[in-house]
Amino acid sequence: MNINQIFDQYSLGIYALIAVVILLIIILTIKSLSRRRARIRRQQLDPYRITMQDIDQMEGSEFERYLYRLFTELGYEDTYKTQSSGDFGADLVFTDREGIRNVLQAKCYAEHNKIGLSAVQEIYSSMRYYEAEKCIVLTSSYFTKACETLAGVNAVTLLDRSDLIQLIEDFKSNDHEEAMNIIESEPQILLSPWKQSTNQRQSQRTRKSR
Repeated sequence: MNINQIFDQYSLGIYALIAVVILLIIILTIKSLSRRRARIRRQQLDPYRITMQDIDQMEGSEFERYLYRLFTELGYEDTYKTQSSGDFGADLVFTDREGIRNVLQAKCYAEHNKIGLSAVQEIYSSMRYYEAEKCIVLTSSYFTKACETLAGVNAVTLLDRSDLIQLIEDFKSNDHEEAMNIIESEPQILLSPWKQSTNQRQSQRTRKSR
């Protein structure tokens, strides 16, 4: 191999390295700009621009402010965001289309991190403080079975990630009535398993006493 061939191979290696570096710089720049745009959207919390991908990057307080903007844009009267500390279990208070006051707890969790019993316990106990008649837990995740059972027994409306996605789609499509129908959907009422168990024990005692 002569000196010219060695030089040519060396030059090709340099050009390839430069190309790789330039490509990496372009990729990193695009990612940086994308993250910056997403950060700006989250800071502005414009419900017409926010996506589920943005919500998945939010902290709890951001999610609460976003929902406040969303409910206000939907036209809910007397929408009030509670203080971050000392909220007594509710993040939003609003009056629905029937003139009924609702309290809502917002849970911005990762999709795989399910919401447990405490959310239902907290929002249900906050109703008397805010003199509300209905209560809702809305999350970017899903609920445990135990949470669903407790909510059903206490008539607490649960709105999970699927509901939130549909709510956002309806809002952005200017189908505000459908979006509000999701928010105001009735809870799935369940009979208390304890009551069923008690009835079974009473039935067994009645049969034994015969």
